[in-house]
Amino acid sequence: MRIDYSELFSMPLPRLGKIANEIVKEKCGDVVTFVVDATINYTNVCVSRCKFCAFYARDEGFVLSLEEILSRVRNAVSMGATQIMLQGGLNPDLGIEWFEKVFSAIKKAFPNVHIHSLSPPEIVFLSKLEGLSYEEVLLRLKDAGLDSLPGGGAEILVDKVREKISPKKCMSGEWLEVMRTAHKLEIPTTATMVFGHVESDEDIIEHLLKIKDLQSETNGFTAFIPWTFHPGNTELDFIPKAGATRYLRVLAISRIVLDNFRNIQASWLSQGFEVAKLALFFGANDFGGTLIEESVIRATGKDFKPAKIEEIVDAIKSVGKIPARRDTYYRILQVY
Repeated sequence: MRIDYSELFSMPLPRLGKIANEIVKEKCGDVVTFVVDATINYTNVCVSRCKFCAFYARDEGFVLSLEEILSRVRNAVSMGATQIMLQGGLNPDLGIEWFEKVFSAIKKAFPNVHIHSLSPPEIVFLSKLEGLSYEEVLLRLKDAGLDSLPGGGAEILVDKVREKISPKKCMSGEWLEVMRTAHKLEIPTTATMVFGHVESDEDIIEHLLKIKDLQSETNGFTAFIPWTFHPGNTELDFIPKAGATRYLRVLAISRIVLDNFRNIQASWLSQGFEVAKLALFFGANDFGGTLIEESVIRATGKDFKPAKIEEIVDAIKSVGKIPARRDTYYRILQVY
């Protein structure tokens, strides 16, 4: 029997936060984790051309060379990064062999780096481009060095919403099937949600229930990361940016609905440090990454600079929590 979660959207925010915070304390105590990472956007050439995206090439696009990618990984590792995320557009000129070459080269040069890369839309695109099943694509990439999949490209896992904002990208069933296949192959993944555009409250609940059901089936998601849509330089720039109270409400609801997820991440990148600190009392137990490099949010015109380890540690301590650096599997590497 399904629980009706819709009333959570009209509940007073302090009460909602209290419920979410009690769940966090029971699951995670006062420890708040973070990871030292970099996101390398390897191409902005994309046939999807989603309406919410400011990053894809309107004119001439780029593809990073292998040398440039390795140079950026080297820089990130020199700054303590343990996780590298490669994400880009759906570029028909980049077949699976290109990714195998890149992943293999990264692992050869930096064997201890965790490659947390390629979201489900990229896997679906490679599957169609190469005439391979999701399993075949994922196995080849895993053999080349892929360690885990990020949950990007989920946006809202409701097809009527996807048809409005990203009609050329994979639909919700395809996203879920890539994740189901990855979990079967013992490739862990995260799950995400981008809200604050054309979705309804009911769509948000439907999204959460879909990933909750898959987690019950596979237990393959390591974390959930919700963040707000940034309208700058997009085809949806007429939509007002969702505020902090909406973000905290959806975050708290996510914690309540996703009772089979341990880790929920605050988004300092989309909300700023002050709201991210508040998020630690509205359902989040993780502060995300340092993001030594990132280009997609920056393309919206939002100010961006990487977070220093000391800044994250100080932010977490300032609200009475215990900071801990983790790896991609949420294993603690150092407590501060």
